[in-house]
Amino acid sequence: MALSSLLAELETLGETNDARETDRARKLLNITRDTGELLAVLLKAGGCRRVLEVGTSNGYSTLWLASSLPADGCVVSLDSAADKLAMAADNLARAGLTERVELVEADATAYLAEQSTAFDLVFLDADRSQYPAMAEDVFRLVRPGGLLVCDNVLSHADEVAPFLAAVEASGLFTSAIVPVGKGELVACRHPD
Repeated sequence: MALSSLLAELETLGETNDARETDRARKLLNITRDTGELLAVLLKAGGCRRVLEVGTSNGYSTLWLASSLPADGCVVSLDSAADKLAMAADNLARAGLTERVELVEADATAYLAEQSTAFDLVFLDADRSQYPAMAEDVFRLVRPGGLLVCDNVLSHADEVAPFLAAVEASGLFTSAIVPVGKGELVACRHPD
């Protein structure tokens, strides 16, 4: 299936689903198209090959990430919801991008604490209340010169504020808030 058609289908599905659902766990909460476009530009401009996504949902953002990598690139995408990972796996297969993505069912905080290999880009779009607990591990997993992108920094500013304060206090990043979609923190880790 053509990626553009699949993305459009998933955009409609996400909007329809989220308008109907009252249970937050059943919402898809996908990024906006312009956020996907921004991620694609960042990945391509940065020559990224290895990406970590925290918060898979149905794989809409994962499709943007995986399709923007070179053929030897890889996205490791974490989610704790098995049903959403199954939807993501199906969507990746439909797009022919399965080989570029490792879907991991795990608690993100525990998973990140166990990892040692750095990533070119880390994208956070999950349970914002957990960001402060995972901040140190997230920072450690962004390679020097790599990027950290965090969604919802304008739409949910109060919830993300402690994490943004941790980014600033770390002294590890040069960052900017980009008013795209729901607001994106884009932070580049200083070279060692």
